Amino acid sequence: MLQTDFFQLDTDNGIAHLQLNRPERLNTMAPPFFPALRDAVRTLNDSGEARVLVISSTGKHFCAGMALDVFSGDDALLITRTARARLNFQETLRKLIDCFSAIDEARLPVICAIQGGCIGGALDLATACDIRVCSADAFFTVQEIHVGMMADLGVLQRLMKIVPQGVAREMAYTGERVGAERALQIGLVNAVLPDAQATLAHAMQLARDIAAKSPVAIAGSKLAMNHARDHGTAASLQHMTLLQSAIFDTDEMAVAIKAWKAKAAAAFDPLNAVANV
Repeated sequence: MLQTDFFQLDTDNGIAHLQLNRPERLNTMAPPFFPALRDAVRTLNDSGEARVLVISSTGKHFCAGMALDVFSGDDALLITRTARARLNFQETLRKLIDCFSAIDEARLPVICAIQGGCIGGALDLATACDIRVCSADAFFTVQEIHVGMMADLGVLQRLMKIVPQGVAREMAYTGERVGAERALQIGLVNAVLPDAQATLAHAMQLARDIAAKSPVAIAGSKLAMNHARDHGTAASLQHMTLLQSAIFDTDEMAVAIKAWKAKAAAAFDPLNAVANV
């Protein structure tokens, strides 16, 4: 188990569970949260032990985004008065963006289980995940527009690939709260459950279903879909020919087919660990 000031992380039977654990502060994000999350996700990615990651939370709200006191001080990281300061700001922002891109780029699928508010930076995190499910009391908002800034950690880039463009733009421009049923209607979430406990249970069942499949085929599917999301059809089909030729494995298929015919669980080897270079 990994325990940080912001979350705990457990892995069991190929399913990793990262749970935000500062409910008394609405699970808000402070600067140290970002590299801690990035490093945890990339360690999971490199080890090959986990086949799926579930991200959930504690308390009334999933996450209230960036702690407002981060913006209230005179932190050198936020100063943009000079050319040198602005260059530094850009580099810092790239590093923060990379912390959520680690989720998007991970070779294992990531499921986000959301209860209550998914606000500001939390929506950046959620949209970097493969699948989102939520409780009936959940709501989603691009909070940054209310405090005089544009959202800058990925939600503006990813949200339009998940929901209709007009809806994404309305959310970005108005900061409106999108409730659970509306989120389901527009495709922001895959399911709405009665409460936080049921939401996490549903996410864990999805994780078990995914973890039972060939981890090579799952990782390849995520690579293919991420490429198709960001490229045209012709380029993505060409990518598919290269990707499939790289990972096509009749031995892996034989294991899957045998288990499928027997209606039994297949025993797949985990992905190889990535070398530490």
